[in-house]
Amino acid sequence: QVQLVESGGGSVQPGGSLRLSCVESGDTFSNYAMAWYRQAPGKEREFVASISWGGKDTYYADSVKGRFTIARDNGKNTMEIQMNSLKVEDTAVYYCAADRYRSGSYLVPGFWGQGTQVTVSS
Repeated sequence: QVQLVESGGGSVQPGGSLRLSCVESGDTFSNYAMAWYRQAPGKEREFVASISWGGKDTYYADSVKGRFTIARDNGKNTMEIQMNSLKVEDTAVYYCAADRYRSGSYLVPGFWGQGTQVTVSS
């Protein structure tokens, strides 16, 4: 059974940066395309970014393009997202997700982490 554990959330001022990490266990990490989603209070969960099985292809929501960078290390079973130029509207719980069969805009997560809180406030 795949398990995903996020870390790295916290509070930061607008314009600041945070790096979130997701560690996978329970299966071969490279078998899964990976993604980050987020859910703000009172809103539906939304896609943030995804990365293909080998890390070659990445895909971003328009709202984070140019500010966030997703990456993975299959040797360490880890995925990260570097978030720069953070805005108040980036405040949300961020979730790590995995899909064995699809990536990019077609990704449909079959596994989720428990989430990590990111708060951007002055």
